[in-house]
Amino acid sequence: MVSKDRYALPEGWVWTKLGEICEKPQYGWTTSANFNGKGLKLLRTTDISSGTIDWSTVPFCKQEPDEPKKYLLKKGDILVSRAGSVGVSIEIDNCPKAIFASYLIRFKPISPIPSRYISLYLKSRYYWDSIADNIAGITTPNVNASKLRTLQIPLPPLNEQKRIIRKIENLFTRLNKTKQELAKISSILKKFRQSVLTKAFSGELTKDWREQQKDLEPASKLLERIREERKKKLGKKYKEPEPIDTSDLLELPEGWEWVRLVDVCFFEYGEGLPKDKRIKGKIPVYGSNGIVGYHNKCYIKGPAIIVGRKGSFGKVNKSETDCWPIDTTYYITEDSTLVDFDFLYFLLMNLRLDEYDRSTAIPGLNREEAHSKIIALPPIQEQREIVKKINELYNKADTIEKSIKIAQAHCEKLSQSILVKAFRGELVEQDPNDEPAERLLTRVMRKKENG
Repeated sequence: MVSKDRYALPEGWVWTKLGEICEKPQYGWTTSANFNGKGLKLLRTTDISSGTIDWSTVPFCKQEPDEPKKYLLKKGDILVSRAGSVGVSIEIDNCPKAIFASYLIRFKPISPIPSRYISLYLKSRYYWDSIADNIAGITTPNVNASKLRTLQIPLPPLNEQKRIIRKIENLFTRLNKTKQELAKISSILKKFRQSVLTKAFSGELTKDWREQQKDLEPASKLLERIREERKKKLGKKYKEPEPIDTSDLLELPEGWEWVRLVDVCFFEYGEGLPKDKRIKGKIPVYGSNGIVGYHNKCYIKGPAIIVGRKGSFGKVNKSETDCWPIDTTYYITEDSTLVDFDFLYFLLMNLRLDEYDRSTAIPGLNREEAHSKIIALPPIQEQREIVKKINELYNKADTIEKSIKIAQAHCEKLSQSILVKAFRGELVEQDPNDEPAERLLTRVMRKKENG
């Protein structure tokens, strides 16, 4: 894993390999996870992929090794994922009694090389460029211990390593505070959007508008037209809806009506489409979580509202074009309802349909339960005003969110810029009195040979 831009190093630095400054790499223990057990924790690739470890969510071993000491994690260990999140690494700090799983490779830096120096290098673009070169063209991306041992690392004098670590951590601390503040704003925007929907479907968002209107057709008239339309379509199969007990419901704004969701829309089942048929074409294929591929034929003419039935059940998406909702979804087309289509889309987003049917072994959204949901229906003119106001407020939130994403991307670039400068010898000053890295490397390799 030779760096494709092995650059010139400052005086006193030397190029080395990960395998030269670490003990022999070790693969983890092969066993299944036990989430309800006790004993040794089992650290997996998924537990380190976020960059930090939440030990409270790390499972236990289903079967512990005969020699647990061989796999016990210690402070300063560096773990690298060899499959899945290929190349992701973590430095172990304080941890409970835990071992590491077989898809992780452990490296133990040889004293006095600081683990922190190596772990920081494994965050740099130089490292990630090497990983990308290594897995390019591989059907199932992976790395192994042999390849990682050959990873090229620039090695400065020991004292300079320590200065580099202090400087990076100082800068990263300040940068992380900025990231946390940006994340807070993102969280606030999420709550803001939900607040907009809550106000929209309680009538509060359009209160001032409503008070200025004259001769506003009440929702009861719209409801009559919907029922007449259904009678025509269903004929003798049509059944009058059961009355709604409104005694425990909130008082609605004037002109609004309590109705059931089925009174304004009907969930149709999506159609199955094999995965190998979702890879070509221009027609979006929708699953419960959104677009899952593209096909060359459409199942329904768009636009359509897609509601997850299995998996991410209750999640709402909207297709503006022709589409193919697969069998893990429900769908509603524009010509199947007399309410404003965008109003219906926002209404379904606000309903939190994912709260249904969590008692079953395979949770999903039951159509009959969803249809029975009681909702507040405003007049058709007010529905359009609600959509207008939601879009106005959402657009403002979107503008702020774009700025946040730009700032977050800048933070990531700044993080890499710091690491690049650090490992080129440009972040801290060199001290001519420092022992050259070549001597340090000689001592480390001699120590390694002597065991």
